[in-house]
Amino acid sequence: MEGAGAERERKPLSEVVGDCVQRWFQDALREAKNGDITMQVLVAQMYHSGYGIPKNDQKGTLWMERAAKFRSSARRVGTKRPGYNASDSDSEDDANQ
Repeated sequence: MEGAGAERERKPLSEVVGDCVQRWFQDALREAKNGDITMQVLVAQMYHSGYGIPKNDQKGTLWMERAAKFRSSARRVGTKRPGYNASDSDSEDDANQ
């Protein structure tokens, strides 16, 4: 039984995920440019880790500093993995004591 979708070639999962990550970066960058501090931190993290964009520590630091003007915790989490936030670091600090 052939459906309309049977004619399309399937993409490898890694390619689909890569496309999603790149779109996530573009969406986050757009919001960061519009002043969203949480997205500024996320963009810094993505640049520092090379997640969704080629790794660029200089741009990551610029975005981290921009966010840190309004949120002091940005400096603590700006170089962490994407999605890591201050509450994660606070709980991690408590666990290590």
